[in-house]
Amino acid sequence: MDKKNALRAGAVAAGTTLMMLLMSSPALAVMRDDGDDPGPGLSAAETLGLFVAAPIGLFLIIAGLVMVLDKSDRPSGKRA
Repeated sequence: MDKKNALRAGAVAAGTTLMMLLMSSPALAVMRDDGDDPGPGLSAAETLGLFVAAPIGLFLIIAGLVMVLDKSDRPSGKRA
């Protein structure tokens, strides 16, 4: 990919992002809808646990299970 195409792709990505940010309307989030019943807010620790610690923990569990349950006979790092 040459420099001109990379510059064009970057400009398109930046323009698209800017347009999406400008067209979104976070001010409308202040107005409540009929039937809206939000629950209690999360504390900082609960938020970090839910959106940071839980995904990292799930990733580590899945990666560990894949490594433990891998039953290949070839030595690691060598291809057949």
